Amino acid sequence: MAEVEVVATYELFNINRKKFERLMHRVFEPARLEISIPDRFGNPVEPREWFQVPLFVIDQGIEKFREGSRDDFVYDPSKGLLIER
Repeated sequence: MAEVEVVATYELFNINRKKFERLMHRVFEPARLEISIPDRFGNPVEPREWFQVPLFVIDQGIEKFREGSRDDFVYDPSKGLLIER
């Protein structure tokens, strides 16, 4: 596997991690990177967890989640901001 650089970590408590992950995917779906990469056998792989989002916007999304916002915002790539649904 390729190396990664960890640029941020977050601590969240008393959450359902699967629901949280689904929420983050819904929020940042408009910025999902559409790319196909060959695996070690040459088979195409399309990562579904790669998003082109500025770190400060991810920070804002995490903070909104902590404050209780759940499905009322989405990332708008053309504006580079979280907006209300």
